[in-house]
Amino acid sequence: MAKRFTKSSIDWVALEKRVPRDQKNQFLVFKAKSDGYLRRVLANPEKPPEINWAEYQKSVPVEGLVEKFKSQYQSLQVPFPNDTLSAEIDKQWSAIEPGIKAFRAEMQKEIDAANKQLQRINALPKFEDMHMEMFKDMYPEEALDPVNRPTFWPHNPEEQPGYKPPNAPAAAGH
Repeated sequence: MAKRFTKSSIDWVALEKRVPRDQKNQFLVFKAKSDGYLRRVLANPEKPPEINWAEYQKSVPVEGLVEKFKSQYQSLQVPFPNDTLSAEIDKQWSAIEPGIKAFRAEMQKEIDAANKQLQRINALPKFEDMHMEMFKDMYPEEALDPVNRPTFWPHNPEEQPGYKPPNAPAAAGH
């Protein structure tokens, strides 16, 4: 006989942490359906009610019919499907798990780099408090330097004399 489930085997709290914010509503609907199904299953008794065969024996006039039904009912076995997919799923999981771990390690490196960048940005003075001299001291290559590197308005590289696009082929004969 199949094992009776008394509670869901899904860790809903851990699963909810992995659900993106924009999919929370669909997740809650899915959880409600699953909980409703589990409640309906648990509302039924674990074993079917016992049949009072003596009562049927008294009320059924056909000789031997109740004994026939009783023997058929007692010999009835409802087959419970065998689990043939768990092993295959475990094999697939063990095949993709190293890739997941490698991806997590790679993403952790990117997260660490982003956190360093955020720390660097948070260490900067507030935008309202910074002035052009502070910017020039912090970023000498990016700041406007009208004395040593004069530029024309709008002060971007494309508008300066002698600008060559980075992907442009070298001119022949030069």
